[in-house]
Amino acid sequence: MLTDVVDWLQQPVLRALGAPVSRAELIGFLSGVLTVYLVARQNVLNWPISIVNVLMYLLVFWVSGLYADSGLQLVYLALAGYGWWQWLFGGRDHSRLTVTRTTRVEWLFLAAAGIAITAVLWVILRNHTNSTVPLADSVTTALSLMATYGQSRKKVESWWLWITADLIYIPLYGYKDLWLTALLYLVFLALCVLGLREWTRAVRREPEPVAA
Repeated sequence: MLTDVVDWLQQPVLRALGAPVSRAELIGFLSGVLTVYLVARQNVLNWPISIVNVLMYLLVFWVSGLYADSGLQLVYLALAGYGWWQWLFGGRDHSRLTVTRTTRVEWLFLAAAGIAITAVLWVILRNHTNSTVPLADSVTTALSLMATYGQSRKKVESWWLWITADLIYIPLYGYKDLWLTALLYLVFLALCVLGLREWTRAVRREPEPVAA
């Protein structure tokens, strides 16, 4: 049964710049655009929709040999649950979370985690897989994890991390002939600018937290 569903999702339904686009990639495209738009608008429904997006791209990336990005989707599943709960109950007295800025301690943690994740993944992909883009795959995976954590905590600077990741993802997916996904990340880039603007406005309306 599951095999039949996976086979159905992998079947091409259209072509983008000469490359076939599977049902999974098309569903991922549509759910991805909606997810990022809802995040920018601080709508909590972004989390269940992002779960659909994650499942689609887990399949798309695995088939394309982007193993780090595929494995990243499993982490996204856990972070989606965490972010969903945080947005609803992670504020003061278990209220809805508000937008804040990233503290110095959080930046140090994120930087250390990002460097460690990039290094470990690069070694694994370079030595134990047939990946043709081990460094790009590793860097974008680390940036995406850092950005998703910041997003789950409503940190306004998470948008800058997403913007950086998207600027690498766009040519990376084009290189892998995932042109619809490359277009998706171009749309993401525009939505990230919208999200950065909206969250910056929101954080200005909130009292600054005490820096750690």
